[in-house]
Amino acid sequence: MKDKIMGLIQLQDCDNRIKEIVKRKNEGPSKIEKLESELNTVERRFQEENDRLELLKKDRRKIEQDLQVIENNTEKSNIKLANIKSNKEYRAVLKEIEDLTHSRVMTEEKVLQIMEEIEDLERKLIENRDKKAELEKEIELDRDKIIRELEELDRKLENFEKQRINICETIDQDLLNRYIFLKERKGGQAIGPVVSGVCQLCHTGIPPQKFNELRRGQALLTCPNCNRMIYWGEDEHYERVLNRSMLE
Repeated sequence: MKDKIMGLIQLQDCDNRIKEIVKRKNEGPSKIEKLESELNTVERRFQEENDRLELLKKDRRKIEQDLQVIENNTEKSNIKLANIKSNKEYRAVLKEIEDLTHSRVMTEEKVLQIMEEIEDLERKLIENRDKKAELEKEIELDRDKIIRELEELDRKLENFEKQRINICETIDQDLLNRYIFLKERKGGQAIGPVVSGVCQLCHTGIPPQKFNELRRGQALLTCPNCNRMIYWGEDEHYERVLNRSMLE
């Protein structure tokens, strides 16, 4: 009976390993997707900053053109002022020059503000370009690492699936059907150990009489609470075989 129980234990261990590998395999693409999303965010932010810089440069050129127009008009007003005969015209041109001077001052301030913003943005772009390059390199390394891990998981999965087939061939069909029935209805766990008189799957104490029977290992018993198949987890035979299996 112990050999039959051992077969079920090994099958459960194999199924648990396969389940864990499949879970990790499913996590791989989402990790890659997350890395690519981070890079896309950085690239989008970098492009937005670059677009903003181009817009500022365009605004600066426009304002510099406006400033040149103001300078030209001021020069014309000064020439006009030298040829004026009446006081009325003189005061009008002075007011015109005064308004142009005010406009020039305001326009020059705008140019300075834009130039400062351009300098800050150019400095920031240089820094972000370096960060972007570092992130691209880091993401590429992480992506390669994940792909290698997925390839290794595929190899392990193939090995465990082969082991599972071999183990199933050693188990009586009725016992195997019972295992499959429980596994499908008990969250993937059809059989589990009892340690210190407690079922390790539902954490319920096993009655003393049943526990003594379990220790003898002469029959395949079930937990009175969760109805899964159980075995004495402190049996040296099971521990030795299972530990050897885990090292393979």
